[in-house]
Amino acid sequence: MASLDLSPLWISAKTASTATVITFFLGIATARWMAGYKGGLKSILDGLFIAPLVLPPTVVGFILLLIFGKNGPIGSVLLKLGKTIIFSWQATVIAAAVVAFPIMYQTARGAFEQVDPNLENAARTLGASEWTIFWRITVPLVWPGIAAGTILSFARALGEFGATLMLAGNLPGKTQTAPVAIYFAVEAGDTSKALFYMLVIMGISLGMIFVLNQWKSYQDRVKV
Repeated sequence: MASLDLSPLWISAKTASTATVITFFLGIATARWMAGYKGGLKSILDGLFIAPLVLPPTVVGFILLLIFGKNGPIGSVLLKLGKTIIFSWQATVIAAAVVAFPIMYQTARGAFEQVDPNLENAARTLGASEWTIFWRITVPLVWPGIAAGTILSFARALGEFGATLMLAGNLPGKTQTAPVAIYFAVEAGDTSKALFYMLVIMGISLGMIFVLNQWKSYQDRVKV
């Protein structure tokens, strides 16, 4: 066990943290916009935003390959600039962010839709700017939902496998996350290594869910 490679755990933690930061801001912005959007494309847009949650991970990975591959709309532009996303650490972040985004988006949107619009309208009549209303009134009201979405998004990004393997591959020390390392360790018959990675990932995920449940219980007691 002394020679066990810990880089997959470090890569997973770094990837999940970066992906969570991206989904945090992007998910909140999208959820806020969709909560107030009344256009005819709302159901279509909502379906697109949630799609990575219900599609098989390999399908998500294939779509990302089509987008970021050398012949894709983004990949071809990056290739002209001498850059590539495929088989890079950035690819692990993109894959994790895409699959975690729907969780943050759904949770935040549900929280925004529960806000009483009369509270925001009252602030407007008192001369508060939209920026002030958002940060001083809306965010404190939706913060429990945002916090829950952030924790669940991190857990989902930490456990991402299918899309990551297709877009980033399995490069030890570079793109080999813990879930990918578990798969190839099992394939190679190294069950002790797979078990170690599994226990660490499971411990982190269950620990975060436990903290989330304890925090919710505390919030419920405070409200009473």
